[in-house]
Amino acid sequence: MNRRLVPILILLVFSPPLLAETPAEKGLRIAQAADRRDNGWRDQTADMTMILRNRAGRESVRRIRSKMLEVQDDGDKSLSLFDEPADVKGTAMLTFSHGLRPDDQWLYLPALKRVKRIASRNKSGPFMGSEFAFEDLASQEVEKYRYRYLRREACGQGWQCHVIERIPAYKYSGYSKQTLWIDTLEYRPVKLEFYDRKDAHLKTLTWTDYRAYGNYWRADEMFMRNHQTGKTTTLKWSNYRFGTGLSSGDFNKNALARLR
Repeated sequence: MNRRLVPILILLVFSPPLLAETPAEKGLRIAQAADRRDNGWRDQTADMTMILRNRAGRESVRRIRSKMLEVQDDGDKSLSLFDEPADVKGTAMLTFSHGLRPDDQWLYLPALKRVKRIASRNKSGPFMGSEFAFEDLASQEVEKYRYRYLRREACGQGWQCHVIERIPAYKYSGYSKQTLWIDTLEYRPVKLEFYDRKDAHLKTLTWTDYRAYGNYWRADEMFMRNHQTGKTTTLKWSNYRFGTGLSSGDFNKNALARLR
């Protein structure tokens, strides 16, 4: 026998077998890959139209300016300022996202002329009458969830998606679990199902009309349907701009009342 083959044969015989990736490990790996794909954009601004529809189809429309700041080693910061209609003009929402540490969120209500801090226990409540909860508005940091890979399947537009279950690891979530579809090519979120604390299907969020901005993808439309109430909220995004020079000073809770 060739003596050079002996050490290799010994390793093959006595080495433990390679362990297969568990569903938890695979789910986490894909979530981390999706997070890395969207790193490095620094800051962005955009305009948003929010369309609220009740069960009967009656609509109300709100127009909002949005700013976001990427924060290294922490969650992102975001600021939303309502311009229309008149009864909500000047309302401002500021979010400092974190990992397992509770997110910091403040809401300025011009009618009351005060800044209200959103308590952690109340973040499962609806944001400004929409089908988005306060906790939905924070950046989705990887460490906020525990993951389990479910399957791979077609998900429309000719795309294939990874389907992952994620369970909130932070306190006071309004959800028992979520099921997320991420496309296998660019790791864009496609669909997210929310389950309430009784494990009943509560809402579904879908992202459509993606566009590439350099290395980063953004959806022009997000549609949230509440299956239990029949209400929906559509977010239509436009005028994305990146690298506009925003800094932490532009996200100041003490300045919310003075924003225009």
